[in-house]
Amino acid sequence: MFSHVMIGSNDIERSMRFYDAVLGVLGAGESLRNQNSTGQTRLFYRHDGGTFCISEPIDGESATFANGSTIGFKCTSPEQVQQFHDTAVAHGGKSIEDPPGLREGKLGAMYLAYVRDPDGNKLCALYRPK
Repeated sequence: MFSHVMIGSNDIERSMRFYDAVLGVLGAGESLRNQNSTGQTRLFYRHDGGTFCISEPIDGESATFANGSTIGFKCTSPEQVQQFHDTAVAHGGKSIEDPPGLREGKLGAMYLAYVRDPDGNKLCALYRPK
């Protein structure tokens, strides 16, 4: 359904350090850096057919996070959920909501961890046992 997700950043170098580390946990590797025709720097992470992007805002205004929005990243194990969380916190992210771990509910069992990146974007690491 989605081709990509793009978020804004007020400090592209800080975002690059954060996301190179955090998305590296998932196997995405380092970003592809690009400068568009109007001068904004953008970072592209490609993995498993998806693209996650960070951009300096094109309109010249400050980047803001979306209240009520979450970007979810699929993990392959409960341990990878924990590593995603710990790596995010070690690179300037903030742990939010309940501690990482198993949640059971109407949608079944899931291992979840929630963090905010240095710009305030809410991220979720999720593993759903088969």
